[in-house]
Amino acid sequence: MSEPVLRLGMIGGGPGSFIGPVHRMAAELDGKIRLVAGAFSSDAERSRQAGAGYGVDPARAYASHQAMIAAEGARPDGIDLVAIVTPNHLHVPASIDALKAGLHVMCDKPAALSLAELKQLATATSGSKGLYALTHTYTGYPLVREARALVASGRIGRLRKVVVEYSQGWLSTPLEDAGSKQAGWRTDPAKSGVGGCIGDIGVHAFNLAEYVCGAPVRELCADLSIMVPGRRLDDDCNILLRFEDGSERGVPGVLQASQIAAGDRNGLRLRVYGTEAGLDWSQETPNTLTIHGLDGRTEVLHAGAGNLGLAARNATRLPTGHPEGYIEAFANLYRDFASAIRAGAMPADGSLPGLEAGLRGMGFIETAVANSAARAGWVRLDI
Repeated sequence: MSEPVLRLGMIGGGPGSFIGPVHRMAAELDGKIRLVAGAFSSDAERSRQAGAGYGVDPARAYASHQAMIAAEGARPDGIDLVAIVTPNHLHVPASIDALKAGLHVMCDKPAALSLAELKQLATATSGSKGLYALTHTYTGYPLVREARALVASGRIGRLRKVVVEYSQGWLSTPLEDAGSKQAGWRTDPAKSGVGGCIGDIGVHAFNLAEYVCGAPVRELCADLSIMVPGRRLDDDCNILLRFEDGSERGVPGVLQASQIAAGDRNGLRLRVYGTEAGLDWSQETPNTLTIHGLDGRTEVLHAGAGNLGLAARNATRLPTGHPEGYIEAFANLYRDFASAIRAGAMPADGSLPGLEAGLRGMGFIETAVANSAARAGWVRLDI
């Protein structure tokens, strides 16, 4: 017998939103979740307009997440989970209200406006029956999961060096002053938090590196810059890292993130080097993973191929040679979350980012920002 479809309510994602439609497509791709309600905007009419675009009953398009949670809780067919797709300053208030109501939460990253705020969420909702997941989208790519499995299996030997970069150019000019909604909130400390580029995309690079390597960053040395005159938050980041490996010194790493790299699009790339081989994966060509051996041989793995491990195969929908991309990777997170909801617990192996990933991400952002401002050299990353 087929399982009942989980009913989703969206918070945010109103007119002009990029990520709202992405969440909707990803959530519904596998037929396990369906968007049925939303507080898409704090303006009632705009919320109704967005709801109509999503195919939501006008009676279930609300002007606040509080109104949605209350009304849906009184319905026999009310929502089971929420997707929070707002600017950062609304993530925690909406998460707390949803979790306290027993709803499950899929939240955009970063998880909060500050680390202290996120710790308040953890305390306030410790007894909730709701599960919490975080949309670190790139962990959903099949070949990212293959890379993670290869590192864990010892295929590349002992970890020696990690290089991760996320390079964009779309904020090379002050778009926030020209009325861009997307640029506006990302460059506003009241809505974005203390981090600009580092909070928007640097935290993705940080999460990807820890996810694949299976090792936490224990120390960092950060240099954050504001390159566009008048901007209030960083738009370029260069950070030295040390990953935990049980040794006194740790494994060296480099993280570069920029939104003023003129001409760059969405250049997320991860290279992981071990004593036996190196791995190379790029988000703009996500269906290949390259392994460079110490013996000079190069192996290219392809998404959908039969020689991949179980984690990668389970995250693949199409035969090899049929490219999958961003929406499918995003959908893997929703599919995993639907399975976790039915099981009553998040995956024990950490394959689906949750509160711990959120805490580490916020700790990374705040530590790097403070470290750079103080020019303090190497500091520990303590959450």
